Amino acid sequence: MARLPRLNLPDIPQHIVQTGHNNLPCFFDDEDYEFYLQSLQAAAEQYRVEIHAYVLLPNMVQFIATPRIEQGLSSMMQSLGRRYVQYVNHRYRRSGTLWGGRYKSSLIDSDAYLLTCYRYVELKPMYLGLANEPGEYPWSSFNFHTSLIESPLIKDHRLYLKLGETARERVQAYRKLFRYAFDNRLLEYIAETVKLGQVLGGDAFKDRIEKIANQRVRPLKRGRPRKQDQAQKTSENPKTADPTPVENLPGPQTQASAQGTASSKPQARPRHTTPTDSPAVKEI
Repeated sequence: MARLPRLNLPDIPQHIVQTGHNNLPCFFDDEDYEFYLQSLQAAAEQYRVEIHAYVLLPNMVQFIATPRIEQGLSSMMQSLGRRYVQYVNHRYRRSGTLWGGRYKSSLIDSDAYLLTCYRYVELKPMYLGLANEPGEYPWSSFNFHTSLIESPLIKDHRLYLKLGETARERVQAYRKLFRYAFDNRLLEYIAETVKLGQVLGGDAFKDRIEKIANQRVRPLKRGRPRKQDQAQKTSENPKTADPTPVENLPGPQTQASAQGTASSKPQARPRHTTPTDSPAVKEI
């Protein structure tokens, strides 16, 4: 299925994924992770993008973010990508690309899926076998959301802030969300949505995005349009109905050749038969 055009709309959260070239590693030691986070913070502040949640994996980065200006997210990703690639190439004396093409993203229906996407991102190390518990992995936002530690990078969404009146109440409420296992179908749906650049949300949210963006956000249905039933056509147009299919009607050449064949072929004389219950006819 083809990817839909990328949408860069301000004030709507997005799930962003960028992978290494051929899924090769992008981070090689702790200093690389730290430099990337510093660069992410600088680029986010410059282009007015709020980072809500993140995870840095050996060959991939994922985060949940809301741009506050048009093209803010794409500008941030371009700036961040160039800066980090230059750092890696200089430090490890290499050249060439580091990322596997452009980043992928999907708009998120906040009320329905935002905190679910928080969890999806922060649980990624555990699902990949990099940690037994999400808190054991140091390169994600999980420990900032489940403790009183503050991060200069994180700007939490209003839905996280509504979990409680105080920081302690929000931490406790957020921890409770991790008591429940993810449904595999939900995991696959989120992954497929960002892979194809689709909108993560219900029909009402998609209708809203189509009006704002003035473009289609739903994938087209596969296959050709269904043909109208012949019986329905016949009932609607009885005068034009013809029980004989067109392809079975003889054309002019077929009719002429059939007539010529019939006229040129000598007709057989009728054969006289003698009934078996009558006496034999004698020759005179």
